[in-house]
Amino acid sequence: MNTNELACVYSALILHDDEIPITADKITALCKAAKVDIEVIWPTLFAKCLAGQDVGALLSAIGSAPAAGAAAAAPAAGGDAAPVEEAKKEESEEEESDDDMGFSLFD
Repeated sequence: MNTNELACVYSALILHDDEIPITADKITALCKAAKVDIEVIWPTLFAKCLAGQDVGALLSAIGSAPAAGAAAAAPAAGGDAAPVEEAKKEESEEEESDDDMGFSLFD
């Protein structure tokens, strides 16, 4: 992330924390008050991206995303988990066969 992006992110967080609508003008004003020079496109871009979004919900959803492995291991609706278990067994067998090649990275 570059300085332009960080300044806009922090400005948007400040505006959200103070319960002020996030607009390009207000992001620009905060960046000027902080004496951070930003390109003109960034405040507009951030304001448009966050328009109509619940920033509080976005912030609280950061740590609640499931792990990628858990999502892949979950069976599809109406399906069974047997194919997933078989794929895991095949992967582990392939990994074991790599160890039997007679050489290693640290030999």
